[in-house]
Amino acid sequence: MLGRLTLTDFRNHAGLDLQPGPGFVCLYGQNGAGKTNVLEAVSMLAPGRGLRGSALGEMARSDGPGGWSVSASLAEPDATTLGTGTLPTAPERRIVRINSAAASVNSLAEWLAVLWLTPAMDRLFSGPAGDRRRFLDRLVLALEPGHAHHASRFEAAMRARNKLLAEPDGADPEWLSALEAGMAEHGEALGAARARTVAALAEQLAATPEDLFARPAIALDLADQDDLASRLRANRGRDAAAGRATEGPHRQDLLVTHADKRQPAARCSTGEQKALLLGLVLAHAALVTSRRGALPLLLLDEVAAHLDPGRRVALFERLAGRGQVWMTATEAALFDGTGDATMVHIG
Repeated sequence: MLGRLTLTDFRNHAGLDLQPGPGFVCLYGQNGAGKTNVLEAVSMLAPGRGLRGSALGEMARSDGPGGWSVSASLAEPDATTLGTGTLPTAPERRIVRINSAAASVNSLAEWLAVLWLTPAMDRLFSGPAGDRRRFLDRLVLALEPGHAHHASRFEAAMRARNKLLAEPDGADPEWLSALEAGMAEHGEALGAARARTVAALAEQLAATPEDLFARPAIALDLADQDDLASRLRANRGRDAAAGRATEGPHRQDLLVTHADKRQPAARCSTGEQKALLLGLVLAHAALVTSRRGALPLLLLDEVAAHLDPGRRVALFERLAGRGQVWMTATEAALFDGTGDATMVHIG
């Protein structure tokens, strides 16, 4: 868990210094006060673009100097310090430091597993496949920190191949083969890691009794990533015409159904979809705890806003003991039932 969190020129916060305790960290305040911005700052302590998926330059305070920073110290006995941010002179270049030493973005995954739910994710199951794929990759990353390396290398090779295929004078076949070999190496690793996570999570979900939340059943679409290099080589003409790679792990999808109704999640009601998503995240948190021996950080934005008091208390009981859980709400009363929580007014 985090023992201290410091924000400088991040979003609307010129400076913010929090010392959260274990368990629930409850942020409350009016709409627009910057509660979600705090959760986003915490999410930047993991690889990726955070819970909003924004460009780095957008995170800098609008009337600030142009750069921003987020730093945190892990709670004792570890006391590791993590920091990330940008400089005003390079607003889209992310800097990461671990114990004051320069580090890669992907190395953050070795220290923290961070999961989140936001209101924008309520329609995850009925939205585009890319959203579910990014969600799945966050689940994988929490279990296998090396997943970020394979994802970034695959994307880099795929972008280079797309650019090469678009050359008007034709692409160099040897260079294409080298890029396709790289895509195959990292793509097969991506697909295998996703398959392992889905299988383990499916087993965890099957063993979880249904109570407050609907129980999802999950599967991985396009799970076969074998011999990807050969398929890429055979698809060069089609991919050149399409302007993109038409096969590979970047086309995979996470398939989710309501287990008891045997109905695709996309056809469930909005409330059922949110319940399925929450059940999925809670089961995954339990899996991360058992696999890594450390509790993940959970960031839940406005998660209790549309629950009646009884269901809110049931949710808090389910979350109790699952590590540090950061939550937001407009009123402190919405956190009744969290017990000895760290209460922080933002505004």
